Amino acid sequence: TCRTCLQAGTTVGAADNPGLRDARVSDARRIAELIDLAGEGIPLWLWAQDASGDQTPLDFGALRAAREGVNFSFRNAVVAEIGEQVVGMMLGYRLPDSTGSGDLWELPSIVRPMVELELMVPGSFYINALAVLPDFQGSGIGSRLLEIANERGRAAGCKLLSLIVFEENRDAVRLYLQRGYTTAARRPAVSHPCCPLSGEILLMTRQVW
Repeated sequence: TCRTCLQAGTTVGAADNPGLRDARVSDARRIAELIDLAGEGIPLWLWAQDASGDQTPLDFGALRAAREGVNFSFRNAVVAEIGEQVVGMMLGYRLPDSTGSGDLWELPSIVRPMVELELMVPGSFYINALAVLPDFQGSGIGSRLLEIANERGRAAGCKLLSLIVFEENRDAVRLYLQRGYTTAARRPAVSHPCCPLSGEILLMTRQVW
Protein backbone atom coordinates (compact mmCIF):
# COMPACT_ATOMS: atom_id res chain seq x y z
CA THR A 1 0.00 0.00 0.00
CA CYS A 2 1.29 3.36 -0.95
CA ARG A 3 0.76 6.76 0.49
CA THR A 4 0.66 10.32 -0.84
CA CYS A 5 3.93 12.19 -1.27
CA LEU A 6 5.33 15.08 -3.32
CA GLN A 7 9.06 15.53 -3.56
CA ALA A 8 10.84 18.84 -4.08
CA GLY A 9 12.32 19.55 -7.48
CA THR A 10 12.79 22.19 -10.15
CA THR A 11 9.81 23.86 -11.75
CA VAL A 12 8.55 23.93 -15.30
CA GLY A 13 6.73 26.75 -17.02
CA ALA A 14 3.03 26.79 -17.76
CA ALA A 15 3.89 26.62 -21.49
CA ASP A 16 4.66 22.94 -21.00
CA ASN A 17 0.89 22.48 -20.59
CA PRO A 18 0.69 18.91 -19.30
CA GLY A 19 -2.37 16.96 -20.37
CA LEU A 20 -4.38 14.75 -18.02
CA ARG A 21 -5.88 11.45 -19.13
CA ASP A 22 -7.10 8.14 -17.74
CA ALA A 23 -4.24 5.70 -17.30
CA ARG A 24 -3.84 2.77 -19.69
CA VAL A 25 -2.53 -0.69 -18.94
CA SER A 26 0.60 0.27 -20.89
CA ASP A 27 1.27 2.87 -18.15
CA ALA A 28 1.50 0.20 -15.45
CA ARG A 29 5.27 0.31 -15.05
CA ARG A 30 5.41 4.10 -14.85
CA ILE A 31 2.52 4.00 -12.38
CA ALA A 32 4.53 1.58 -10.24
CA GLU A 33 7.54 3.92 -10.39
CA LEU A 34 5.39 6.86 -9.32
CA ILE A 35 3.73 4.80 -6.60
CA ASP A 36 7.17 4.08 -5.17
CA LEU A 37 8.05 7.76 -5.38
CA ALA A 38 4.82 8.57 -3.57
CA GLY A 39 5.49 5.92 -0.94
CA GLU A 40 9.05 7.00 -0.16
CA GLY A 41 10.49 3.58 -1.05
CA ILE A 42 8.04 1.57 1.04
CA PRO A 43 6.26 0.05 -2.02
CA LEU A 44 9.47 -1.39 -3.50
CA TRP A 45 10.33 -2.92 -0.15
CA LEU A 46 6.87 -4.51 0.09
CA TRP A 47 6.97 -5.76 -3.50
CA ALA A 48 10.40 -7.28 -2.89
CA GLN A 49 8.78 -9.57 -0.30
CA ASP A 50 6.53 -11.11 -2.98
CA ALA A 51 8.64 -10.95 -6.14
CA SER A 52 9.81 -14.37 -7.28
CA GLY A 53 12.33 -15.83 -9.69
CA ASP A 54 13.84 -13.21 -11.96
CA GLN A 55 11.19 -10.64 -11.06
CA THR A 56 12.43 -7.33 -9.74
CA PRO A 57 10.32 -5.52 -7.14
CA LEU A 58 9.36 -3.02 -9.84
CA ASP A 59 8.29 -5.86 -12.16
CA PHE A 60 6.00 -7.13 -9.41
CA GLY A 61 4.61 -3.64 -8.77
CA ALA A 62 3.90 -3.15 -12.47
CA LEU A 63 1.97 -6.44 -12.57
CA ARG A 64 -0.11 -5.29 -9.62
CA ALA A 65 -0.83 -1.95 -11.26
CA ALA A 66 -1.91 -3.76 -14.46
CA ARG A 67 -4.64 -5.76 -12.71
CA GLU A 68 -8.37 -5.36 -13.32
CA GLY A 69 -11.17 -5.40 -10.78
CA VAL A 70 -9.20 -4.21 -7.76
CA ASN A 71 -8.68 -0.81 -6.16
CA PHE A 72 -4.92 -0.78 -6.73
CA SER A 73 -5.19 -0.71 -10.52
CA PHE A 74 -4.40 1.51 -13.49
CA ARG A 75 -8.19 1.72 -13.90
CA ASN A 76 -8.29 4.03 -10.88
CA ALA A 77 -5.39 6.23 -11.99
CA VAL A 78 -5.15 9.51 -13.86
CA VAL A 79 -1.79 10.46 -15.37
CA ALA A 80 -0.27 13.81 -16.31
CA GLU A 81 1.57 13.73 -19.61
CA ILE A 82 3.96 16.11 -21.31
CA GLY A 83 4.58 15.04 -24.88
CA GLU A 84 4.73 11.27 -24.57
CA GLN A 85 6.20 11.28 -21.06
CA VAL A 86 4.05 10.53 -18.03
CA VAL A 87 5.28 12.93 -15.35
CA GLY A 88 2.64 12.58 -12.64
CA MET A 89 -0.18 10.40 -11.39
CA MET A 90 -3.10 10.23 -8.98
CA LEU A 91 -4.58 6.88 -7.97
CA GLY A 92 -7.77 7.01 -5.95
CA TYR A 93 -11.03 5.18 -5.25
CA ARG A 94 -13.99 5.06 -2.91
CA LEU A 95 -13.35 3.13 0.29
CA PRO A 96 -16.00 0.65 1.52
CA ASP A 97 -18.79 2.25 3.53
CA SER A 98 -18.00 0.03 6.49
CA THR A 99 -14.69 -1.59 7.31
CA GLY A 100 -13.68 -4.04 10.00
CA SER A 101 -10.46 -3.45 11.84
CA GLY A 102 -9.14 -6.82 10.67
CA ASP A 103 -5.98 -8.09 12.25
CA LEU A 104 -3.62 -5.16 11.94
CA TRP A 105 -0.92 -7.13 13.72
CA GLU A 106 -0.60 -9.43 10.73
CA LEU A 107 0.54 -6.48 8.59
CA PRO A 108 4.17 -5.33 8.29
CA SER A 109 4.76 -2.88 11.11
CA ILE A 110 5.73 -0.06 8.72
CA VAL A 111 2.28 0.00 7.08
CA ARG A 112 0.21 -0.70 10.19
CA PRO A 113 -0.30 2.94 11.24
CA MET A 114 -1.26 3.88 7.68
CA VAL A 115 -3.92 1.18 7.45
CA GLU A 116 -5.21 2.16 10.89
CA LEU A 117 -5.69 5.74 9.65
CA GLU A 118 -7.29 4.54 6.41
CA LEU A 119 -9.88 2.58 8.38
CA MET A 120 -11.05 5.83 10.01
CA VAL A 121 -12.59 7.21 6.80
CA PRO A 122 -14.96 4.57 5.38
CA GLY A 123 -16.95 5.74 2.36
CA SER A 124 -14.51 8.53 1.52
CA PHE A 125 -12.76 8.98 -1.80
CA TYR A 126 -9.27 7.86 -0.83
CA ILE A 127 -6.26 9.27 -2.68
CA ASN A 128 -4.02 6.24 -2.36
CA ALA A 129 -1.12 7.96 -4.09
CA LEU A 130 -0.27 11.24 -5.77
CA ALA A 131 3.18 11.83 -7.21
CA VAL A 132 4.90 14.19 -9.66
CA LEU A 133 8.41 13.65 -10.98
CA PRO A 134 10.86 16.00 -9.23
CA ASP A 135 11.77 17.93 -12.41
CA PHE A 136 8.11 18.85 -12.91
CA GLN A 137 7.31 20.08 -9.43
CA GLY A 138 5.85 23.56 -9.10
CA SER A 139 3.95 23.50 -12.41
CA GLY A 140 0.52 23.02 -10.86
CA ILE A 141 0.24 19.34 -11.82
CA GLY A 142 -0.40 18.24 -8.25
CA SER A 143 -3.23 20.75 -7.85
CA ARG A 144 -4.82 19.65 -11.11
CA LEU A 145 -4.67 16.01 -10.07
CA LEU A 146 -6.33 16.90 -6.77
CA GLU A 147 -9.12 18.59 -8.75
CA ILE A 148 -9.61 15.32 -10.64
CA ALA A 149 -9.80 13.49 -7.30
CA ASN A 150 -12.56 15.86 -6.22
CA GLU A 151 -14.48 15.24 -9.46
CA ARG A 152 -14.15 11.47 -9.09
CA GLY A 153 -15.18 11.63 -5.45
CA ARG A 154 -18.28 13.59 -6.37
CA ALA A 155 -19.11 11.12 -9.18
CA ALA A 156 -18.72 8.24 -6.69
CA GLY A 157 -21.19 9.87 -4.30
CA CYS A 158 -18.56 10.56 -1.65
CA LYS A 159 -18.87 13.45 0.79
CA LEU A 160 -15.24 13.32 1.92
CA LEU A 161 -11.80 13.19 0.30
CA SER A 162 -9.01 11.54 2.29
CA LEU A 163 -5.28 10.93 1.99
CA ILE A 164 -2.31 9.94 4.13
CA VAL A 165 1.01 11.78 4.17
CA PHE A 166 4.18 11.93 6.25
CA GLU A 167 4.25 15.15 8.28
CA GLU A 168 7.94 15.53 7.35
CA ASN A 169 6.94 15.80 3.68
CA ARG A 170 6.35 19.51 4.13
CA ASP A 171 5.91 20.36 0.45
CA ALA A 172 3.05 17.86 0.17
CA VAL A 173 1.44 18.98 3.43
CA ARG A 174 1.63 22.61 2.29
CA LEU A 175 -0.10 21.74 -0.99
CA TYR A 176 -2.88 19.87 0.76
CA LEU A 177 -3.45 22.70 3.23
CA GLN A 178 -3.67 25.13 0.31
CA ARG A 179 -6.28 22.89 -1.30
CA GLY A 180 -8.45 22.88 1.82
CA TYR A 181 -7.35 19.65 3.53
CA THR A 182 -7.03 19.53 7.30
CA THR A 183 -5.49 16.96 9.64
CA ALA A 184 -8.12 14.56 10.99
CA ALA A 185 -5.84 12.15 12.85
CA ARG A 186 -2.19 11.19 13.20
CA ARG A 187 -0.07 8.22 14.17
CA PRO A 188 3.67 7.82 14.87
CA ALA A 189 5.61 6.49 11.88
CA VAL A 190 7.51 3.23 12.32
CA SER A 191 11.18 3.65 11.55
CA HIS A 192 12.43 1.38 8.76
CA PRO A 193 15.59 1.35 6.57
CA CYS A 194 13.50 1.48 3.37
CA CYS A 195 11.96 4.87 4.21
CA PRO A 196 13.91 8.09 4.93
CA LEU A 197 11.00 9.80 6.71
CA SER A 198 9.94 9.40 10.32
CA GLY A 199 7.96 11.58 12.72
CA GLU A 200 4.18 11.36 12.38
CA ILE A 201 1.85 10.19 9.62
CA LEU A 202 -1.18 12.39 9.00
CA LEU A 203 -4.67 11.52 7.83
CA MET A 204 -5.89 14.61 5.97
CA THR A 205 -9.45 15.12 4.78
CA ARG A 206 -11.57 17.64 2.92
CA GLN A 207 -15.22 17.90 1.96
CA VAL A 208 -16.03 17.05 -1.67
CA TRP A 209 -16.98 20.24 -3.50
